[in-house]
Amino acid sequence: MAQDKIRLRIRRGIPGAQYWEEFAVEPHQGANVISCLMHIQRNPVTADGKPTTPVIWDSNCLEEVCGACSMVINGTVRQACSSLVSKLEQPITVEPMGKFPLVRDLAVDRQRMFDALKRVRAWIPIDGTYDLGAGPRVDPDVQQDRYVLSTCMTCGCCLEACPQVNDHSPFIGAAAISQVKLFNLHPTGKIHAAERLRGLMGPGGVGDCNKDQNCVRVCPKHIPLTSSIAEMGGATLVQSLKDLLLSNHGEQTTDDPHYR
Repeated sequence: MAQDKIRLRIRRGIPGAQYWEEFAVEPHQGANVISCLMHIQRNPVTADGKPTTPVIWDSNCLEEVCGACSMVINGTVRQACSSLVSKLEQPITVEPMGKFPLVRDLAVDRQRMFDALKRVRAWIPIDGTYDLGAGPRVDPDVQQDRYVLSTCMTCGCCLEACPQVNDHSPFIGAAAISQVKLFNLHPTGKIHAAERLRGLMGPGGVGDCNKDQNCVRVCPKHIPLTSSIAEMGGATLVQSLKDLLLSNHGEQTTDDPHYR
């Protein structure tokens, strides 16, 4: 195998039947891991000349916006579309994320993340599809904070790097916690702030974070996840005290099905 070729070792297979295959890809300008996978897809032949099946992976935008192409490259979880070959040590090892159920080859099921967003109600309820007008003015500093948080692309890197996310823990991860902060900063979203904070309480909530800070180190968008976790930890404490006082006074909270 010529030394000038791009060498990739890819962990392939289905759950319970994984194996390694090595490929040699002709170098090309601006090569990234995705372009190498595309080359292999067009010509699925291993480095030793054996025909094989095309590699399966997820991708969409190819410009680090959709978050679909998250995978473990040279031992670090990252986006394959922005992982330039020129900056990677060869042979480049490519593996699927291990914190999510494997589908096949490099494709995983990230449903765990979407279920976490449902748990914390990470959306803004509206009362119709008609024009609601311009809405209230937002302080520029708040706009800046919200913009950074809104760049989250649900890529799963923060969960992959988090030791608290595993088969024995229900921890929802940094992404969902940060999204609670985002939507609670929204002028309309803050109406339901208490419900989102309650979604962060209990097993798997913000209290299960062990403050390892791995999440903020691997976030492709450089979102201040640890700051969000700290702020939401304090906010849930305040909310739990409010709920306790309300319950002691016999008042109902807004998540009570009989509340009107």
